[in-house]
Amino acid sequence: MTPVPAETAFAALHRAAASPLLIPNAWDHASASALAAQGFPAIGTTSLGVAAAAGLPDGAGATRAETLLLARRLGPGPYLLSVDAESGYGDDPEEVAELARELAEAGAVGINLEDGRRDGTLAPVALHAAKIAAVKAAVPDLFVNARTDTYWLGGREEAATTHRLQAYEQAGADGVFVPGLTDPAAIAALVKRLETPLNILYTPSGLTVPRLGDLGVRRVSLGSLLFRTALGAASGAAADIRAGRAVAGEGPAYAQVQALIGPAL
Repeated sequence: MTPVPAETAFAALHRAAASPLLIPNAWDHASASALAAQGFPAIGTTSLGVAAAAGLPDGAGATRAETLLLARRLGPGPYLLSVDAESGYGDDPEEVAELARELAEAGAVGINLEDGRRDGTLAPVALHAAKIAAVKAAVPDLFVNARTDTYWLGGREEAATTHRLQAYEQAGADGVFVPGLTDPAAIAALVKRLETPLNILYTPSGLTVPRLGDLGVRRVSLGSLLFRTALGAASGAAADIRAGRAVAGEGPAYAQVQALIGPAL
């Protein structure tokens, strides 16, 4: 039997009938390998984790090199890789398309492109659509998950969200992402207006993955949640040890972490 291309397999995961595709987000080789060991078929990256690890601001277009380097490290891994590329690290669609080519060459099968800007505004619809179109023209098989930050930035305009997402679909987006959207009725209504799979950001206080699936959501991302959880656990453990308190567990053993390094050597 002819093997299914990775890009085709990734797109198919968004349309599986059983449940939404849950994508955990890694920030380095060890975290990606540990998640793959848990059986996750697809893994994303978190721009916050990548930026924070490098001492750079997130969402400011400052981590193009770091993101590409991480993709090259993770691309050969035993999972389908989707890369969070912020807004593409620039406003020139052709430059964004060139980044997409490099990410695909590194082994990525998907890319996230957001329309939110660091100053709290949204990019013009036409500009973000042009970036999407340029990426699809350059790398047709790359799964473009077009993100709008209409809710993430504090707005609650359903009409504006729908307008943007439909424009991104027309530009060639394979899926759309609305972080910050948590209302069940609004999610269900948006699903009905879309032609491509809807991606929602999971929050611990929000809807469960099965409930999101019932509403028609086809992809659920964890964003920076795992990175922030790991950071909190590490700093909390250090504080407990300093205070003479017991630490609950030690995490993976040294040998287990060493075993995660194998594919990178």
